Amino acid sequence: MKKSRGRTGRKRRRKHLKSFMDGVSCSHKLEYIKLKKWLKERGFEDSNLRPAEFWGTGRGLMTTKALRAGDVIISLPEKCLLTTSTVLSSCLRGHIESWKPPVSPLLALCTFLIAEKHAGHKSPWKPYLDVLPSTYTCPACLEPDVINLLPNPLKQKAQEQKMMIQELFRSSRAFFSSLQPLFAESTGSIFNFSALQWAWCTVNTRTIYMKHPHRHCFSLEPDVYALAPYLDLLNHSPNVQVKAGFNEQTRSYEIWTNSQCKKYQEVLICYGPHDNQRLLLEYGFVAKDNPHSSVYVSADTLLKYFSPLDKQRKAKVSILKDHGFLDACWKRILLGGVSSARNEQQALAAAAKICQCLIEETQHVLVQISQLKKDKENLKTHLALVEMLRSEDLKILQKSAEILCNLNLATA
Repeated sequence: MKKSRGRTGRKRRRKHLKSFMDGVSCSHKLEYIKLKKWLKERGFEDSNLRPAEFWGTGRGLMTTKALRAGDVIISLPEKCLLTTSTVLSSCLRGHIESWKPPVSPLLALCTFLIAEKHAGHKSPWKPYLDVLPSTYTCPACLEPDVINLLPNPLKQKAQEQKMMIQELFRSSRAFFSSLQPLFAESTGSIFNFSALQWAWCTVNTRTIYMKHPHRHCFSLEPDVYALAPYLDLLNHSPNVQVKAGFNEQTRSYEIWTNSQCKKYQEVLICYGPHDNQRLLLEYGFVAKDNPHSSVYVSADTLLKYFSPLDKQRKAKVSILKDHGFLDACWKRILLGGVSSARNEQQALAAAAKICQCLIEETQHVLVQISQLKKDKENLKTHLALVEMLRSEDLKILQKSAEILCNLNLATA
């Protein structure tokens, strides 16, 4: 009997470990119970997806039944979606319609989110707002010390993202002030910069693409956003395929899987064939072993490795820019021509030098990050994100260096 209990104990431990590796259910937590109840009242019925915490991806959705290619992952009724139609059915409508020049659909959604969050228990959207992240990790939210550790092309885009939100806040202050009759408190304290930044990140990182007809009360910017409660808990994987869109027959936004998913595993969808720099910029995360990842080489880095005696130096850089390439290559090769053995050898040698330069730069930044993690505890989460991006870049560069070394040997 003792032996039998031992085997059962081992089975239990294995089962517990497997459960932990698959994901730890969060469906018992009050905020998710309230969210599911709120969704049910709006016509959403689903017994197959459960919120859970996963080892690699954090919060996500687990399936309680095996999924096969062609299965519907989720079907979220129109009533559950938060769009500009939702905004115009609120007390903001009159103020939006009378404001000139017209506000953008993006600003309308941001304004609604800030107003509803401020309303607290009085907001009909409270169960959804309660499960939204309180902070984000997209570059706009990173400290300057962390932004400086990003690869140069991404660093520039991160600074542009920050400036764009600052400009949106500056240009929207008068509109926010016009909403004062709706609030007892000062609109200046409600619609502050950190509130707008939070709302902008919520819209930018969590909306699904859904085209809406243009309304004259909005600017001409595309109205293509919809926040999708519960559905937005689905995490990204570059290795799965899905189909998604609004189903006019069922009046629901639906996602179908083209992949298989085992029972009690995390259900993953693909946000698009994005590299890690794009994922970090748009969504605030990095995907491990991302097959779409690239390492970008700046024009400045390329110029360092073109011979100063090369009369075609400027022309080559111009060609690279024209074709969207940042690589050492000739226009005739890009157009299908044949390179001479000498040119090919020079290009491979230059590429190998560039690769080595980027490896050394990346390793240096990783050492800096390691030191900063010890010195600045408050930046640890953001630093870990940049560390992962740089580590993924290093893997690509080291593999590229190996390939280039073999090619150099073959052409020597």
